[in-house]
Amino acid sequence: MTEPEFWAPEAALRIMTRLETAGFASYMVGGAVRDEACGRAPHDCDLCTAALPEQVERLFSDCRVIETGLKHGTVTVLMDGEPFEITTFRTESGYSDGRHPDAVHFVPSIEADLARRDFTVNAMAWSPVRGLCDPFGGLDDLNCGLLRCVGEPEQRLTEDALRILRALRFRAERGLRIEPATDRALRSCCALLERVSAERITAELLRILCGAHAGRVLMEYPEIFVKILPELAPMVGFEQHNYHHRYDVWEHSVRALEGIRPEPELRLAMLLHDCGKPVVFFTDEAGVGHFYNHPKVGSELAKQTLSRLRLDNRMYDEVLYLVRHHDEPLGVNLKSARRKLAVHGEERFRKLLAVKKADCIGQGTAPENLAGLLETERLLEQVLEQDACLKIKDLAVNGHDLMAWGLRGPEIGHCLAELLERVLDDPSCNTPNRLRELFESRAANRMELTVSGMSAKFCEINVCTLLERLDGVSHVQAELPSGRVTVTGSRLDRARIRDVLADAGYEVVIG
Repeated sequence: MTEPEFWAPEAALRIMTRLETAGFASYMVGGAVRDEACGRAPHDCDLCTAALPEQVERLFSDCRVIETGLKHGTVTVLMDGEPFEITTFRTESGYSDGRHPDAVHFVPSIEADLARRDFTVNAMAWSPVRGLCDPFGGLDDLNCGLLRCVGEPEQRLTEDALRILRALRFRAERGLRIEPATDRALRSCCALLERVSAERITAELLRILCGAHAGRVLMEYPEIFVKILPELAPMVGFEQHNYHHRYDVWEHSVRALEGIRPEPELRLAMLLHDCGKPVVFFTDEAGVGHFYNHPKVGSELAKQTLSRLRLDNRMYDEVLYLVRHHDEPLGVNLKSARRKLAVHGEERFRKLLAVKKADCIGQGTAPENLAGLLETERLLEQVLEQDACLKIKDLAVNGHDLMAWGLRGPEIGHCLAELLERVLDDPSCNTPNRLRELFESRAANRMELTVSGMSAKFCEINVCTLLERLDGVSHVQAELPSGRVTVTGSRLDRARIRDVLADAGYEVVIG
């Protein structure tokens, strides 16, 4: 087989040339070689050499040298302002923490160094002097689309259990087939993932979920994923017994994940969105399965998962929001779409719409239901084109106007909220004159009372509760210790209000 052409940055070539001139073999190694071998631009360029760290430091005394990981043989040299990690050829032994070697031994041979690496496709090195060094057949495996551990698979995975997820990432991102012995070791060693830090697991998991072959990997290795996401275990194989769903909960979630764009928060939300279904499942008399309240229950389970993954606050909040609201309708006409847009905001509305489309695809039963979601999307665009009033700050009047009209204190906020509700129903109301008319109409349905005996917080709450139960009452505002109570609503029955409070032991003066 013809050796592929390799390329290294000019600065890297200068580093290797200086090492070679000093009598130290040097190579570009690892991911850079792998990526170039399959025609990809490498993200970084790591170098290794027979020179000891102190020899590297002396050779590059004219450059800035950072002792990145001196005890493991690594220093970083800044050449032309670009950092390059240079590691001495080494072997490793003992991995008591399941990640780091207990001991590192420097060796003169690149072959011995490559023997400690995880997969054959990562155990290749290239030198501009010696060409490709590939003692474990990594290039052949790469050309065959095969992922295989270097040496004994269980030993490699026991040294660093994160390699289990790295293997799945290579399958998810690049579509590599996993060699049978390596496959068996991934499954038999997956309990070792409990020893891996949450941060390292999360970094690999999110890349797996966003891979082009993520669905295939999730379906092939559910037992590995439930080791790191135990809240999902009940989903695997859980039949839904509902004509709206062709697949069990796990496969439905995986297919829904495949149906949404590969962004970490969206993919993670789709994996988690139905995790509450097994908890709330029941069948009716006809044997049809139902999952009432599963978004709320699912969001509580998702909290456990997301907390353990230690996501940043923004992603944590976004994923939970999408799980909690994924089953809500987003509007079937302009009025309802306006209201949902006011509740969720444009960014989250669009994300929820994408979630609902993917959920529909994952059902596998009624693709025609997508038509309704496409209509909702059209309504969204129409509302946005109208530059509709969706927030209090978009109203044609503000708090200063309401103060000029006689309102004070918290009542200003309540009134603005009520005016927004009217505008959401009818955008033509959002003019100063029309809002003033609505305000005056509201004032006609407003009563002020003075209630004696309302001397404690309990009494204040009791008065509010009693009045809010009455027909026509939309809002009650009580103030301690003045005893002032404001009642807003329609068709307010003054005698009824007085009687209810009197029966509860309060004396009332209206006005």
